Amino acid sequence: MVRANGVDICVGTVGDPDDPAMLLIHGAASSMDWWEDEFCARLAAGGRFVVRYDHRDTGRSVTGAPGEPDYTMDDLVADPIGVLDALGLARAHVMGMSMGGAIAQLLALDHADRVATLTLVATSPSGPGADGLPPMTDELQAHFAAPRPEPDWSDRAAVVEWLVEVIRPYAGSHPVDEGALRRLAERVVDRSTDVAAGANHFAVEGGGPWRHRLGGITAPTLVVHGAEDPLFPLPHGRALADEIPGARLLILDRTGHELPRPTWDVVVPAVLAHTAR
Repeated sequence: MVRANGVDICVGTVGDPDDPAMLLIHGAASSMDWWEDEFCARLAAGGRFVVRYDHRDTGRSVTGAPGEPDYTMDDLVADPIGVLDALGLARAHVMGMSMGGAIAQLLALDHADRVATLTLVATSPSGPGADGLPPMTDELQAHFAAPRPEPDWSDRAAVVEWLVEVIRPYAGSHPVDEGALRRLAERVVDRSTDVAAGANHFAVEGGGPWRHRLGGITAPTLVVHGAEDPLFPLPHGRALADEIPGARLLILDRTGHELPRPTWDVVVPAVLAHTAR
């Protein structure tokens, strides 16, 4: 546990602290567990000091009442800076996924001196359907229109099952490892103070539009995007790659709004090469 931006944040590290730091920021309602151990270990084996953390309202970090976020998007952007400060890290290679990718973009814009390189995974400079970018797929819209009923939050098995089913619509056509997914969901539930509080991320305000500022990003940028992303279809990734100066785009076939194990043999070497710049 560290004190970051005035609150208690749970942080995990993998690798040698003398190696270049790589800060991983996951998406909305996601604890650090979604950066899977083996993925982090592969990055660490490539000479990176991997830092991951639980967002507010996830994992073991500070958690408030569900439906009552007492912070803004600006706080979610300031939190990783507080994490770097707490660990004594002047700068880091930043990798953000989904909402974590939005946070990473804002870090690169507002705290450029702290961002050595930028890797943006399954993310966008705008919401689905905004700024001329395509909306989420019809299938995912139908999922949101008729969401799965919330479980009894005191029933561990029911919460695990709910979490597995909520994640499923975001996948691409890679086969899903049901056992691995369920084990990961169990870990998330067992580590979380209150899984229900993660939904607070969808109600936070602040951050403001920033697409018009993308040309001001100076960090070398790699955009990683699934060809089958149902939340942010591929043109969202192309927009980032086109509008951030010098950015490169890596398209992952058969991949949805996710970073599944079958992609790691491509993604890890690409990220290590990118962060070696």
